[in-house]
Amino acid sequence: MSSIDYHSNPGLKARLAARGLDSVTLLVLPAMALLVGLFVYPFLYGLWLSFNPKDGSLLGNYFKFFSDPFLYDTIGTTLKLAVPVTILNLVFAVPVAFRVRLMKNQRLLTTILVLPITLGTVLVAEGMLNYLGPQGWANRIMMLFGIISSPVKLTNNYWGVMLSLVITGFPFTFLLTLSYISGIDPALEQAAATLGAKARARFRYIFLPLLIPGLAITFCLSFVQAYSVFPSAVLLGAPAGPTRVISIAAYQAAFEEYDYSMASAIAMIMGVVQLAVVAAVLQIRNLFYRGPAGGAKG
Repeated sequence: MSSIDYHSNPGLKARLAARGLDSVTLLVLPAMALLVGLFVYPFLYGLWLSFNPKDGSLLGNYFKFFSDPFLYDTIGTTLKLAVPVTILNLVFAVPVAFRVRLMKNQRLLTTILVLPITLGTVLVAEGMLNYLGPQGWANRIMMLFGIISSPVKLTNNYWGVMLSLVITGFPFTFLLTLSYISGIDPALEQAAATLGAKARARFRYIFLPLLIPGLAITFCLSFVQAYSVFPSAVLLGAPAGPTRVISIAAYQAAFEEYDYSMASAIAMIMGVVQLAVVAAVLQIRNLFYRGPAGGAKG
């Protein structure tokens, strides 16, 4: 009789577990609290602040941004940096990852390739100024051997910022690409080679369809990283000219004009542009491939 009562009236712990709230699930609560405190609340507060400009109008900050070419041109400037850099990193990462996955000393080479991540953008920028600046080692050596007659300007312009983003962004793109390529079952390639498929055909019909979902995600993450460029644009670019990216506009609004409402609006616009590009890339991905990456390991 007691056993019947026990099953008909389970305890509180059993009822919570039936709804997915067991002791393991409760471990997620601190992470959720941290997420709310560090991301959700600041985002909502920034969104609210962007609709409270100094002039008292609801959309005053957004009208000011899109009516001033000095402000809205920063969107195009940032895209002109972030998109080519992301594409270049993907183009470089794919063949390097294909080569590295077959090497015996994969760990050593991977460590060397990801070294720029440990240096940070500021240190990379300082190194580029010393080596590629007007009085840097690169210009001095080329002038010494008569290759050039005057220093080549490789910093404090668009190309300096772009090269810095490629150097600092490639390791991240490479690691993601390598993980996707390594996850494809080698038996698929071996079977195609046995049937007479050349290397180009194996890449096009086997690897590429399986890689497109992963490459799309890699593109999105790498793009977001490049789009938020700030130190490189300041140290290696021309912050008042060709490399005045949108993050610089937000910084100036917040810490030079002390207009935190306008800075929040610029940050919101920055986020919307990023989401638009990410959504477009994911939509294009669906045109090429639908469904799971069948044949992958694990």
